[in-house]
Amino acid sequence: MHLLTQSKNYELRVDMEDFEGQKVFAAYASFSVGPESEGYKLNLGSFLNGAAGDSLTYHNGRRFTTTDKDQDSSDSNCARSAYGAFWYGVCFEANPNGIYAWGPSPHAAGVQWKTFKGFDYSLKTMTMKIRPRPVVATGIGTTAITEAW
Repeated sequence: MHLLTQSKNYELRVDMEDFEGQKVFAAYASFSVGPESEGYKLNLGSFLNGAAGDSLTYHNGRRFTTTDKDQDSSDSNCARSAYGAFWYGVCFEANPNGIYAWGPSPHAAGVQWKTFKGFDYSLKTMTMKIRPRPVVATGIGTTAITEAW
C-alpha cells in the first residue's frame, strides 16, 4: 500500500451496509500509507461527507498494528482485543477488520464504525476504496474534486 499510495494523490471512500439494508459511506480528501520505517502510518485527509459520519480521523497518524506487531497506544494489543489488524490508537472508532458477526455484537468484536452504528453492532459489509484524486484547476491556484464515485 505504501508504494501504491506514494505514486499519486489518492482519495478514500468507505462504503458500508447494515443487516437492515441501510447503505452509507464516508469520503476523505486524501489517503496514503507511510513506509515500513514509520510503521505503515495512516495519512488521511479531511472528512468530506457521507451519512456514515467520520470514524476514521481518530486513526489518522497511527501505525498499523497486527497481533504480532503491537504499534498502538494501548497497554494491550488492540489487534488481539479487536480481532483484526488496523491503524489502532486506544483502540478504535472504526474496526473494518473485526470478526464478521450478524448485527448486534459485543463491544470491539465486530466490523464496526462508531458514528454509524456504534460499538455494539457488527456491519454486514464494509469496503475501503481508493482512487487517484480527480482534480481540476479552479482558476485561483487551487483544485477541487469534480467526479462522483
